[in-house]
Amino acid sequence: MNVNLYGCDGQWLMVDLGMTFSGNEYPGVDLVFADLEFIEERLDDLAGIVLTHAHEDHIGAIPYFAADLGVPLYATPFTAELIRRKLEEAGITNEVELHVIEGTDSFSVGPFDVNYVPLAHSIAEGNALVIDTPYGRIFHTGDWKLDEDPIVGEPTTEEELTVIGDEGVLAMVCDSTNVFNPEPSGSEGAVYKGLMDEVARHKGKRVLVTTFASNVARLHTLGEVAKANGRQICVAGRSLDRILEVSQANGYLLDFPDPVDFDTAMGLPRGEIMIVATGGQGEPRAALSRIAESNHPLELIAGDVVLFSSKQIPGNEISIGKIQNKLADSGIVMVTERQSAIHVSGHPGRPELEAMYGWLRPEVLVPVHGEIRHMQEQARVGRAAGIPHNLFQKNGDIVRLAPGKPSRLAQTRTGRLVLDGDLIVPADGESIAMRRRMAYNGVVVVALDPKGRASIEALGLPLDEDHEDFIAEAKSDIADALKKLKGSARSDAGAIAEAARLATRRAAQRWSGKRPQVKVMLTGG
Repeated sequence: MNVNLYGCDGQWLMVDLGMTFSGNEYPGVDLVFADLEFIEERLDDLAGIVLTHAHEDHIGAIPYFAADLGVPLYATPFTAELIRRKLEEAGITNEVELHVIEGTDSFSVGPFDVNYVPLAHSIAEGNALVIDTPYGRIFHTGDWKLDEDPIVGEPTTEEELTVIGDEGVLAMVCDSTNVFNPEPSGSEGAVYKGLMDEVARHKGKRVLVTTFASNVARLHTLGEVAKANGRQICVAGRSLDRILEVSQANGYLLDFPDPVDFDTAMGLPRGEIMIVATGGQGEPRAALSRIAESNHPLELIAGDVVLFSSKQIPGNEISIGKIQNKLADSGIVMVTERQSAIHVSGHPGRPELEAMYGWLRPEVLVPVHGEIRHMQEQARVGRAAGIPHNLFQKNGDIVRLAPGKPSRLAQTRTGRLVLDGDLIVPADGESIAMRRRMAYNGVVVVALDPKGRASIEALGLPLDEDHEDFIAEAKSDIADALKKLKGSARSDAGAIAEAARLATRRAAQRWSGKRPQVKVMLTGG
């Protein structure tokens, strides 16, 4: 969930405003955001937000924060259109100023002069940023790779990047995601052959391909593969529908075959249809999951084929495995990028990083976008490549790039926010912590009437046939605990509730081995 801030002469420039998806650590939560407290306390000094590309981890938080931040957004046409739709869905189109930047036109945001530099990535219009300041030039890579055959778009050439380096680069702020890969990430064009071979191998079978919806180049490839194999194409997933629509409105995928609807697809001979579906990361409500559960108009049977033309994102292994097990149980054949050349990464391997270092020749390397192990490793790679200064930066670190020696100046508080229902709340707040404790240990609710008689409801405890015996013993323990209260405590509501809570929790632990959350309510007069 990328959010970067550059400060200069008292003003701030934000680069990207992304989100991530929740895991098991936040029960009941779908979306997670960076806590923007630092810049929210300095809103008068925030000049604008520049977006590098349209992946959710770079633009997904915009509809939740852009109106409150109250500054202009800047994006290239494809990215801007996806942002515009997000603003429209949130009902805040008129509250957010969105500037569409054509090509490599220069634009100014406060003291920052900014240029987009097209680089290959797994989405249309991936861009680095050249940010010129009175104190030096920043090259902010965004997400990128090197690709001699990118299929969609024209990345900046080696010669053009060398010219940028010749003009002097103070700092390169660089994607670290794929630093442990000792090989180049590979060309999008090479995926065409891999997909062609796989689809051709499965004549007479219904083929489903799942990929990242935002990968416009991959969609182009799939369209060409379908045509070459005499298959019509069917698209399943709202995000795919949206990307196709936005792509074609911006001059991409104009040769993509017209998709057929679900009924038509199911009526065609099995070998004459290719389904392109969302859900390759195991998302429970996506098309592939519903197809695997036989809960979708599109159907697969034993012998049909699913091609996973995407990489397994760390953290999604369990959810992907569940879907793959369901498909396997139905006799469906699966092929992943580990078995066949049907996917390449959108992030740079080590040779690509080293090539970019050589072209730009920055004075300072600041690794970003990855886990700590990725960023630390890129700092080591940068040192080995001869970059004079390598700044490892954690979330919240405030670093000075210039003037003077690059160094860490201070650290500010950072954190996470979560979208919980309709509210954005702290990820470490009491509501989420309580829900997590309830999920792990269960909950017991005790109602005490004025005579100290208890009614007890236990939820989520592994008691089964022992449930009634536990309730009886807990009631007895509560009565004994209340009798032991002395003096004024016998009439003090807080003391009564606490005695009942502790007695109930001890009983629950004896019977179940769990330490549940216990809520005591005093009823009556």
